[in-house]
Amino acid sequence: MTVLAPSLVELATRLGIATDYQDWTGRRVSVPETTVVAVLAACGIRAESEPERAAALIASDRAYWSRPLPATIVARAGAETGFWVHVTHGAPAEVWLRLEDGTVRCARQVDNFTPPFELDGRLIGEASFVLPDDLPMGYHRVYLRSGDTETSAALIVTPNWLGLPERLRGRRAWGLATQLYSVRSRESWGMGDLTDLTDLAVWSAVRHGADYMLVNPLHAAAPVTPMEPSPYLPTSRRFVNPLYLRVEAIPEFAYLRKRGRVRRLREQLQDRTAALDAIDRDSAWAAKRSALEQLYRVPRSAGRNLAYAAFCAREGSALDDFATWCALAEKYGGDWRRWPKALRHPASAAVAEFVDHHRDAVDFHRWLQWQLDDQLAAAQSQALRAGMALGVLHDLAVGVHPTGADAWALQDTLATGVTAGAPPDEFNQLGQDWSQPPWRPDRLEQLEYRPFRDMIRAVLRHSGGVRIDHIIGLFRLWWIPTGAPPADGTYVRYDHEALVGIVALEAHRAGALVVGEDLGTVEPWVRDYLRARGLLGTSVLWFEADRDGAGGPLPAERWREYCLASVTTHDLPPTAGYLAGDHVRLRESLGLLTRPAGEELEADRAAQAAWRAELRRAGLLDDDTDVEQTVLALYRYLGRTPSRLLSLSLADAVGDRRTQNQPGTTDEYPNWRIPLAGPDGRPMMLEDVFGDRRAAALAEVMHAHTALPGAEAAGSFGSPG
Repeated sequence: MTVLAPSLVELATRLGIATDYQDWTGRRVSVPETTVVAVLAACGIRAESEPERAAALIASDRAYWSRPLPATIVARAGAETGFWVHVTHGAPAEVWLRLEDGTVRCARQVDNFTPPFELDGRLIGEASFVLPDDLPMGYHRVYLRSGDTETSAALIVTPNWLGLPERLRGRRAWGLATQLYSVRSRESWGMGDLTDLTDLAVWSAVRHGADYMLVNPLHAAAPVTPMEPSPYLPTSRRFVNPLYLRVEAIPEFAYLRKRGRVRRLREQLQDRTAALDAIDRDSAWAAKRSALEQLYRVPRSAGRNLAYAAFCAREGSALDDFATWCALAEKYGGDWRRWPKALRHPASAAVAEFVDHHRDAVDFHRWLQWQLDDQLAAAQSQALRAGMALGVLHDLAVGVHPTGADAWALQDTLATGVTAGAPPDEFNQLGQDWSQPPWRPDRLEQLEYRPFRDMIRAVLRHSGGVRIDHIIGLFRLWWIPTGAPPADGTYVRYDHEALVGIVALEAHRAGALVVGEDLGTVEPWVRDYLRARGLLGTSVLWFEADRDGAGGPLPAERWREYCLASVTTHDLPPTAGYLAGDHVRLRESLGLLTRPAGEELEADRAAQAAWRAELRRAGLLDDDTDVEQTVLALYRYLGRTPSRLLSLSLADAVGDRRTQNQPGTTDEYPNWRIPLAGPDGRPMMLEDVFGDRRAAALAEVMHAHTALPGAEAAGSFGSPG
């Protein structure tokens, strides 16, 4: 067992870095000293030797006592919240609040008997104040005046409880879940786009009473080849991938003199990609970019110019940085770490000079984001007008590409020398390295959480909710030193009260709900905390086991009520393929099994047999039924649960079998490139979905279960209790 120096443990504790943890087997694991030192270094603290640690502890004390106020104060609506202030010992401390609307309020001073601290020959005293318990939710400021010195800090008042939007009170909702790029129509440019999303939402709402459409992350990818296919490894989480634009839906298309050129670009792309069994993003982007450049040059009306200027003003410097990075990437490549040294920071003079000499190239990427904002707004508006209660539910990836736009623009807020990942667990016994740079908790607090706030606000702007991938990362995240195996990482704590509170505040303002993907290794109290804050969890049928009973499937009536329930996920084959054991054979062919394929298949058959027995117990399945009837029974089983959101995979709806993503692979399998197909494996167009018998039958199964069972209909997820 590793024994760390007390000074190293103290430093790690102050920064929320775990020096030991409990692994998935319940065993206590000591973190190697090299890991703790490396993670501290990623937070800007040298701690290799005892003198360095002693100096770092002194610097930490001095930094604390030098601050007149905390960098950010986070409170919950309806609760009194205390905070400290530092002034010259014995000097008066006048504290007041200025709310968002300009209203001024006072804070109440309470006793604080902390001894003063000597800082550079001056005694610093600490006083404590308490905020009123009736403050409105929002982003406010706390002010401190002592003598002739005045300073301020951010005050964020968050909802105590989020819950479901009013329009879902007393009932539950069902919706389709889809990987949008895979859903191609006869009018799209080689992959699904925002017009396809709109059409699919309208069909599911008007014909089958759906209340939402859950889509994969639409985050931006680097505009260079080869384009990163994974929606969970984006170049930016705040901005959107222009591949999802429908060119012909841009208003200026009506004024393009030679529209035939654009149509030919699309037709040529469709001809080239029709026979492919994988989405070709590079070809799609080459064709679409050419068309978009033509539209960019079309003169805009006065009103459109005003709207564009307003969009740019709203998005501010973050949009400028993103557009600049895109233009630089097109010239120097998608890895900013390999650019000329002078261009590696957004605040450099060389970057400003580049922008000055490439104004149109930069503005083109700003313009693309404006078009995306328009089409996202249209998709949400159409979905709601078609009768959906929520509309589009977006997906927020856990991090960003280490060489991408956010990593460049936010490099002073992200940790360097480490990557985020996951520790070893039952399914990934070597752990996982996601290659993504994590947020620095101290930097987020110092910046009043603005980068995080802006990102959440952006993803919720045109949506009825958000699914947060690996929401556990808002509590603690597994940091891995560069070059170390995933198992040699450690957990770093975040201020979950602040991060979850901001998510809830932004969702409250957007009238949206929040679904947290809380699968995997989760501290038990975390699910209770999310439930108490009014955020929904995630339940996947194949993973719902009766761990407190006799084993086997968890009976429907014991599933969580406040969650999004589904049969499958994007990391497994669609249900028809799963029932056939495709996931086992695929992993065998890729060398990913940790035991013989025969044993794996036998274990899989036993698990499936247990679920078939549970379906028969529930009266949903006969002894001799085909795959289609089994899939129907599994979705009917979802309807027996109390879960408030029910999700139907579009791939399941049409009988598709191929998985979208095989964890543990990159190029060994065409991850995130599989087009939607029918049971015969032939690609299926969106127009075919609308007339598909299977899709209609499964959609009606879901629609039939939107009423809450029995007495639950009188309850509500709109208030705590």
